[in-house]
Amino acid sequence: MAAILLISYYGLFAILSIYGMHRSLLLFRLLRKKPRIGRKELPEDPLAFPMVTIQIPIYNERYVATRLVDAVAKLDWPKEKLEIQVLDDSTDETVALLAELCGTLRAKGLNLRHIRRKDRSGFKAGALAEGLREARGEFVAIFDADFLPRADFLKRSIPYLLGDEGLGLVQGRWEHLNRDHSLLTRLQAIFLDAHFAIEHQARERAGHFLNFNGTAGVWRRSAIDAADGWSHETLTEDLDLSFRVQMKGIRFHYMHDLGVPAELPAEMNGFKNQQHRWAKGSIEVARKLLRPLWHCDRIRLGAKLEGSMHLLNNLAYLVVALASFLTLPVAFARGSANPALTVWADRYLLGIGLLPVLSYFFIAQLLVGKKIIPSLLLLPAALALGIGLSINNAKAVLEGLLGHRSAFVRTPKYRIHKTKDSWIGKTYAARKGLGFLLEIFLGLEALGAFWVAAWNGCWSMGLFFLFFATGYLYTGILSASPTFGERLRSRTWTLLGSHTNASLIPKSRVG
Repeated sequence: MAAILLISYYGLFAILSIYGMHRSLLLFRLLRKKPRIGRKELPEDPLAFPMVTIQIPIYNERYVATRLVDAVAKLDWPKEKLEIQVLDDSTDETVALLAELCGTLRAKGLNLRHIRRKDRSGFKAGALAEGLREARGEFVAIFDADFLPRADFLKRSIPYLLGDEGLGLVQGRWEHLNRDHSLLTRLQAIFLDAHFAIEHQARERAGHFLNFNGTAGVWRRSAIDAADGWSHETLTEDLDLSFRVQMKGIRFHYMHDLGVPAELPAEMNGFKNQQHRWAKGSIEVARKLLRPLWHCDRIRLGAKLEGSMHLLNNLAYLVVALASFLTLPVAFARGSANPALTVWADRYLLGIGLLPVLSYFFIAQLLVGKKIIPSLLLLPAALALGIGLSINNAKAVLEGLLGHRSAFVRTPKYRIHKTKDSWIGKTYAARKGLGFLLEIFLGLEALGAFWVAAWNGCWSMGLFFLFFATGYLYTGILSASPTFGERLRSRTWTLLGSHTNASLIPKSRVG
């Protein structure tokens, strides 16, 4: 029985090592030269600029909606060549706030429409499609409610679309307004930095598929039309459209130096709901598009393989979830196993499974300009949180595989800029399920496994169990009592007399 447990456990991590090696491959692709993307300077006459439509999809965002509309109104682009669509599906006081602001901005000469639908059919994809039917722009920029584009966003991105007719999208990099708000937001920033700094750059350099991230990007209108427009068949309409457009032979460009500040979810349940939507949506897109992808003759084998890994990456959460249930039995079994064999297996886990992932996150932090020591200190916590999300995201993956449909759950944002800001007392509480009970149970089980492994002198395996314990207990406790962690954080910063992060408020950047 002990042998079966150990073989099963190490077998699961052998599967996970494939994802670790994929991370190493992405890092290797960064060594390739950047592709040359044509760029055409804007005309000297502002009236000769191309027409641009800005789409702002909004649903119940009372704290941040007006902040974004104000920022878009300040974009450095001729008013005669700018059309702003506020696609407002809200059902609360956000409607009145936006109506008043839109009226004020229209009085100043802006071409701005506050568009309301009878119902929320199709969710975000439905709102974008509705607005696109009336849009007049040759190019379409999209910003979610929690983003704050700098004034020069269009002047820096549009020239690439003008200079290369084969380009369908320019995607900017997400920056983080409230990165230093808490440990949770710091770790989220690490995850997202890796996606943009490594995945986007590596895929573009290898000629593989990128994905529009739902916001902070500019589309060529004809590229959207070429792929039959927005679809709400999946929860990740952005990923769905991205693959359909690129399967038509249209390319994307990622601008690493085009940062757009945004607000990260400051509360654990909101973050988990967001992760659930992204994980489930990617599997739904895989169910929809993997077969057409592999039957598309114009796509190279390497791009097909990378595209498949891209869409199926979240399957790793299922494997981690299964391994999570085995921690304590494996800890006991490890004590009676042949030490020579298990030591080599442990080294394999550390060398092939753990180090590539840590290197992946660390290099991403260097690529976005973060300091070495603080980044190194946060890496173990990032790995632990990734494990702690496994039950939440494994459930999402299973729902996607089984074709279980669900509504688009919005991630609440609370206009948090400064470290001392708090979301307590504000509306839009995130939905809390019962998954935290299982997370706390698995955290305690892994903690017991750590002590058993340590007692038997199996320190390398014990280290793995400690990651499981801290990850699950962190996500489980903050999910069960989200205000506990926030009140503790707020009191800590009050005692420390922390300074505000005013520098996080975005300013226009030239160049």
